[in-house]
Amino acid sequence: MSRLTCGFLLVVCVLIGCAATPAVPPRPALINHVVFFKLKSPATAEELIADCDEHLAMIPGIVSYYSGKHFAVGRETVDSDYDVALYLGFMSQGDYEDYLEHPTHIRIVSKWRPRLQWMRVHDTIDRTR
Repeated sequence: MSRLTCGFLLVVCVLIGCAATPAVPPRPALINHVVFFKLKSPATAEELIADCDEHLAMIPGIVSYYSGKHFAVGRETVDSDYDVALYLGFMSQGDYEDYLEHPTHIRIVSKWRPRLQWMRVHDTIDRTR
């Protein structure tokens, strides 16, 4: 294979690779539900995460999910006043509403509400989807 042919193939591969790479990372969901929990006993954080992972993540309609503890990075601008965060993504308002009324969600909220100092809920919609 000639040097010109190899060079041409290299340029084509680079251009195809660049064209296939999105300009921004993929967006996880249309509706994004983020909850921050401050526990009365921070030692129960792993139990809350396990309950969320085992029960909430399995509710139909959830297309993206995460639960975890606060990540201390030492930056003053990062809110550190919570123990556990929960993220759930939905592709429709109907899926979100079904989640809110799902017996498993209601059961987990009932179990954990008395064990919380507070809970902050943030819902956002991604209109670019």
